[in-house]
Amino acid sequence: MKRMDKRIQERDHDPYRTSKKLPDPSACTECGAMYRAGRWRWGHPPVDAKQVVCPACQRARDELPAGLVTLSGAFHREHRAEILGLIRNLEKRALEDHPLKRILHVKEHEEEVEIATASAELARSFGDALHRAYEGTLDYHYPGEGDLLRVRWER
Repeated sequence: MKRMDKRIQERDHDPYRTSKKLPDPSACTECGAMYRAGRWRWGHPPVDAKQVVCPACQRARDELPAGLVTLSGAFHREHRAEILGLIRNLEKRALEDHPLKRILHVKEHEEEVEIATASAELARSFGDALHRAYEGTLDYHYPGEGDLLRVRWER
């Protein structure tokens, strides 16, 4: 389903999304997420669950995020802890129901912060939330033919 309410169109191709269904139930050997009834959830998998690695853990292992959020500007530098707190709260809320929506890493540099996410939707929600809370300049970009969403927020 294509989004008509946003400035960008989602890419349909995700190399980490399998075209075939996994055995039901399956459990991620790294994070403990469980695949059941066609989706990833948190829970306690049965003993006979097939052991697999979920797409988010595969992305983390391969160091290939689906979203990359860059925060920059003087306002960001002055309010870095507050802004990162907002980001972590959004991730925590998303993770409650969606184990694949998580932060892979946060790299802090003097002038900017880079946040890599396992899902493009999470990166976009970070950008939307920052723009709603603090205004500033927000840009979404899919470079080339890849599935990586780059989000740049500056104030």
